[in-house]
Amino acid sequence: MDKTEMYRKGTAMRRELMGEAMADRMATTVYTDKLMEGFADWTREAVFGLLWTRPGLDVKTRALITVITDTATAAWPELRIHLRMARRQGWTEEELGEALLHTAGYIGAPSAREALLVAREVFVELRAEEQGERPSDCSS
Repeated sequence: MDKTEMYRKGTAMRRELMGEAMADRMATTVYTDKLMEGFADWTREAVFGLLWTRPGLDVKTRALITVITDTATAAWPELRIHLRMARRQGWTEEELGEALLHTAGYIGAPSAREALLVAREVFVELRAEEQGERPSDCSS
C-alpha cells in the first residue's frame, strides 16, 4: 500500500492506543502474511487514520464506545484488544466493568456476561504484565 498521510496518522494513533509493545507483538503474531498485512494496512488508514483522529470526541471516549460496540456485536477477540486500549486511555477496571454491566439492560445479559468474563481475563493479564510477568501474545 502506498503510505498516505492518513495511513501515517493511523499508524501513529494505533501505536498510541495499543502501546509499542502490543503493536509490535501483533505485528509478529497476527499480521504475518499478505492476507493479514492487507487488513492491517486498511485498518491503519480507514479505522485509525480516519475515525480515531476525527475531531469531536476525545480518544478516551472513543475507546469506551469501541468496548461497548464490541460487546453489542459479540466481537470477543476484538474486545480483548479494545479493553487494553481503554485501560491505556485512563478507564479504570471499575469504570469498564460498570459500563459492561450497563449493557445488560440494552443488549442482554448473555452478552454482558461474556464481556465481563473477557474483561476479567484481560484485567488479570494486565495486572500480571504490570508486575513484570510474561505479556499475552495478543493473537486475537
